[in-house]
Amino acid sequence: MAEETAIRKDENVVYIGKKSVMCYVLAVITQFNSGATEVAIKARGKVISRAVDVAEIVRNRFMPDAKIKSIDIKTEELTSEDGSMAKVSAMEITLTK
Repeated sequence: MAEETAIRKDENVVYIGKKSVMCYVLAVITQFNSGATEVAIKARGKVISRAVDVAEIVRNRFMPDAKIKSIDIKTEELTSEDGSMAKVSAMEITLTK
């Protein structure tokens, strides 16, 4: 049963990448409209500012009843192509309905 909860939680995650901000806003709103009460927005590196933009657009324009539950920041170590370790900043913003 713990695995089902982990899988279910992972379904309510929007990973921020190189697409436009509105693509991710639509993904978050779609998660909420499909019954999710909580959606996590995750980003690493240079796209952290895009994750903040997504959260603010969702809250201010589309879902004024959405609240920020938590903001977690951390540093992750990634292995680059040449085998060296690189530290990358990461952020997770959790919105609740």
